Amino acid sequence: MTSNELTTRDLAGEPAVTGERAELLEMLAKHRHYLRFTTRDLTDEQAGLRTTASELCLGGLIKHVAAVERNWGEFILNGPSALGDFTAMTEADWARRADEFRLLPGETLAGVLADYAEVARWTDDLVATLPDLETAQPLPKAPWFEPGAQWSARRVLMHIIAETAQHAGHADIIRESLDGAKSMG
Repeated sequence: MTSNELTTRDLAGEPAVTGERAELLEMLAKHRHYLRFTTRDLTDEQAGLRTTASELCLGGLIKHVAAVERNWGEFILNGPSALGDFTAMTEADWARRADEFRLLPGETLAGVLADYAEVARWTDDLVATLPDLETAQPLPKAPWFEPGAQWSARRVLMHIIAETAQHAGHADIIRESLDGAKSMG
């Protein structure tokens, strides 16, 4: 399957899934919502502001989570080459990766949200059409991965959910620091 292929959808336009897959997608959708919700009513300028000691901004978090979800989905399909060899990254590679966390000139909040929505649809389609959640791939070379370890599609999906939830929490702090708005409470 490539990122351009579509799956069968139900009448609401959602991938037709049940059981474990439906539960994984429901949890992911919940955390995607919280992340997107933190950007409600913001201008592009506000979405690009750093409001804490962190380098993070709301637009950059959306970009990062979309890239993470896209890259891990490609990993499910194509293995470690989709993520690259982190031990061979140059300073320029790390600088490009750091740009993932910023809203760059010419980028808009609407644009990064639209990209995130497209990635979400693609991931949902991928989960709906995977033959088996047990299918595993070897992890790429990286100082933070155990050499020779493999992750199943299920484990990758749980990682995407955890990453999205973690960054939704970061986004809530950034938004509250920006203008006092909260996602919950």
